Amino acid sequence: MRKYLGSALTTLALGMIGSAGLAAPHAFHYLAAPDFAPGAVLPAPPASGSVQERSELAQLRTLIAAASAERLARARFDDGQETPALFDRTLGVTLETYPLTWALLRDVQEEAAAAASLGKAYFHRTRPYGVDPTLPNCAKTTAGKPATSYPSGHAILGYSTGFVLARLLKGRSSEIFDRAADYAMSRELCGVHFASDLDASHALGTLVASALLANAAFRAKFEAAHAELVAAHVPGA
Repeated sequence: MRKYLGSALTTLALGMIGSAGLAAPHAFHYLAAPDFAPGAVLPAPPASGSVQERSELAQLRTLIAAASAERLARARFDDGQETPALFDRTLGVTLETYPLTWALLRDVQEEAAAAASLGKAYFHRTRPYGVDPTLPNCAKTTAGKPATSYPSGHAILGYSTGFVLARLLKGRSSEIFDRAADYAMSRELCGVHFASDLDASHALGTLVASALLANAAFRAKFEAAHAELVAAHVPGA
């Protein structure tokens, strides 16, 4: 019954998100959809047109206006960087060259994306540039005021894979967490997410990563990935 309910929730969410224009479906492989029911694990975002939403939008305008050209360019770079390779520059390594580690982090990405997809479908929040079409943004299209803002898929990728990576490379954890936060900030600077979207992604990404590390099948792959990094003398392992 539990497995059936999980499949039903995921199927429903993917159908709703597909109609909203999200490119690719995601599914749970280690975890279960009922454990990430959006109304149970995340607070509702500020209501459309509320004082809180208007305040977030004003803060977003101020943030973008104050950003340097270099930081805005980095935000646009991050917009197209949607794999665990987002940490490569920070660590000075190419994570994809470590097959066990790369596969593990891609598993984290998939689980986190599945959890985020449930939230996007459930809360159906309009993105900032949909609320304010004059807002500078990195969106490839602004048609239809897409309602997929809460939580952020990019930010949950950074926070969830960063959480696991920081445990693989404990000696580099501070740098990894800083990069995850900076990557999330790029979503605001791109005008595609509100601050509360990123807060939700941080909470949900940490929850997903923690649950994965408590999962026996995932943990076995984690230990193999750690051994791979140790054998390769990757700094911090």
